[in-house]
Amino acid sequence: MKGPHFWSAGLDPSSREAAPLTRALLTPLTWLYLWGFNRKLAKAVPARVSARVICIGNLTAGGAGKTPVAEAILERITARGLRAATLSRGHGGREPGPLKVDPSRHTFRDVGDEPLLLAAAGEAWIGRDRAAAAQALTEAGTEIILMDDGHQNPALAKDFTFIVIDAGAPFGNGHVLPKGPLREPVASGIARADAVILMGEGPVPAKVTASGKPVLRAHLKATEAAPSGPLVAFAGIGRPQKFFDSLKAAGADVQDEVPFADHHPYTSGDLSLLKDLAVRDGARLITTSKDYIRLPSEMRAATLVFPVKAVFEDEAALDALLAPLFNGRHR
Repeated sequence: MKGPHFWSAGLDPSSREAAPLTRALLTPLTWLYLWGFNRKLAKAVPARVSARVICIGNLTAGGAGKTPVAEAILERITARGLRAATLSRGHGGREPGPLKVDPSRHTFRDVGDEPLLLAAAGEAWIGRDRAAAAQALTEAGTEIILMDDGHQNPALAKDFTFIVIDAGAPFGNGHVLPKGPLREPVASGIARADAVILMGEGPVPAKVTASGKPVLRAHLKATEAAPSGPLVAFAGIGRPQKFFDSLKAAGADVQDEVPFADHHPYTSGDLSLLKDLAVRDGARLITTSKDYIRLPSEMRAATLVFPVKAVFEDEAALDALLAPLFNGRHR
């Protein structure tokens, strides 16, 4: 999703940009949202399965880098000879699941874009009912389930929870939906987690330091060299500017940057605009792996991909946190 501008951090709370009147009007809706959220947590009886469950969640609406983190951890687990699979809700897809994602058969309209991306890294499943889906994975022989998102979903018991935070834009304006981008208050969200993963450059937020939780630092690293020549970059992810900055940091000649909302389904009008920009600039189109999945086949041939992966600064620290799960110990 693409949040309103007043969700941004660093705005003067009394300025027109920060929309103080709008925020005031939204305050009762925030109270109602929090009442419902806290009631859901209090009443929940999380289901437990025999497989170990690792949740990779976040605290804000929109992306923070969860999918690359899930890919990286999935690779580390499978490298140890354990059968692991990701479990996603399947946001934007029409299939309710539980089902195993098959890239040769499913499209993003079936299962969502992130599950298709995760299926390229290993076994990936979707299921709107997370508990039922986790049971299906367990019956299929999965030993470790990587729950992509779901920190705010209490239906399934977790053995370990990582909170992924975008170090460059941690908590927006600090308010909970709909006044701000937070899915829940920062302090309580971190308190229910076991560790924090900070993605990218930026200081450790004070509330993270105060929590006393282990903090891991990871960065998005390109897996290929940036293409030469002029480029028109476009992206429909949680924070498109991260993609544009990564391209330029890799030395790419970016002539135009076109941001879209997270999970944006590209229309013929969008594609015509992008092609026109490329022709005007004498450039080629380039996008993220996640966006490429959502492009129609005729557009893919004319679009380059700039793939990235999450790289941890201290892989030994990550392995130490996961070691009890590798050894099969539940909470």
